[in-house]
Amino acid sequence: MNKEQGCHRRHEMFREIDAVLFDLDGSLVDSMWVWKEIDVEYLGRFGILLPEGFQTEIQGMSFSETAVYFKEHFPIPDSLERIMEDWNRMAWDKYSNEVPLKPGIPEFLNFCRAEGIKLGIATSNSRKLVENIAGVHKLRDYFTCIVTGCDVKRGKPAPDIYLEAARQLGTAPERCLVFEDIVQGIQAGRNAGMRVCAVEDAYSAGEREAKRTLADYYIEDYRELLPVGGEMS
Repeated sequence: MNKEQGCHRRHEMFREIDAVLFDLDGSLVDSMWVWKEIDVEYLGRFGILLPEGFQTEIQGMSFSETAVYFKEHFPIPDSLERIMEDWNRMAWDKYSNEVPLKPGIPEFLNFCRAEGIKLGIATSNSRKLVENIAGVHKLRDYFTCIVTGCDVKRGKPAPDIYLEAARQLGTAPERCLVFEDIVQGIQAGRNAGMRVCAVEDAYSAGEREAKRTLADYYIEDYRELLPVGGEMS
């Protein structure tokens, strides 16, 4: 993409936008790989092999919805609360030490703040882990709201989580821009009446064309959206 094309896309993407909402895993941080490792290890404790295509089945579910799915589909004796506690414990070290921000995120967050754009996180992950990664990467000061799938009635692709984030930010849905890396998340943003930019992620590489078709925009790196020379183009 040349400079002129980049300027045109920025103009279009941020036209009449007051808030930017990020999914967490795969959109704000490079963490989608973590959960397959955790699922393999966790099910292995009960002598259960991870079924083929399992990650696709649970995409978009909230943390608590996923725990219910595990209880309904596998012979796991533990309570829902114990399942989620175990997942948080297993993920904690990885999120603290092995999960980087997506390329260009620090610069893009600074750009949004300089432009007076409100920022929020809307994630299917647990609040404990969101707070953990926000602390590790010093993100707390950027975000006005953090909404998790457990805070709303329905997980993605239902629009609930994005509508709640817009409500907390005091912003009309049509003036929100969503960044998402999976099909169900893109559908959630669109169902909320928001514009959506799909984000490249190795985990969802097989859905790349579907993501391009569903989303309003597509980026491989947030630095594509930064103005050259520091001005809003």
